[in-house]
Amino acid sequence: MDGSPGTPTDQVSAFRDKREVPRYSFFAEVTVTDLAHDMRMPGRISEISRKGCYVDILNPLPVGTSLLLKITRDQGVFTTPGKIIYAQTGMGMGVAFVDIPADQMKTLDAWLAEINT
Repeated sequence: MDGSPGTPTDQVSAFRDKREVPRYSFFAEVTVTDLAHDMRMPGRISEISRKGCYVDILNPLPVGTSLLLKITRDQGVFTTPGKIIYAQTGMGMGVAFVDIPADQMKTLDAWLAEINT
């Protein structure tokens, strides 16, 4: 990755610059379901915000893929639709949350409040 326009490094930097909310280090297990193919894959969350997360996974799915995320941490579970906004081969993918159900937003907000204390 040479940092020239259009490289994955450049794409990641562009998304970091556009973030509207802070992203926090956060470690949890996740099951990612590709909705178009009903394919499930395990991964780990390493960063999270109110609008999305970063999924550590060796074989990320293509940008634009619609997902269902089931994030498990301690005794809590957060489930929401999402969409891949960038991918890094062999590393992971940035996922934007889409239409988070109200009851699930309460779980996410509780986790973020815990991080901020």
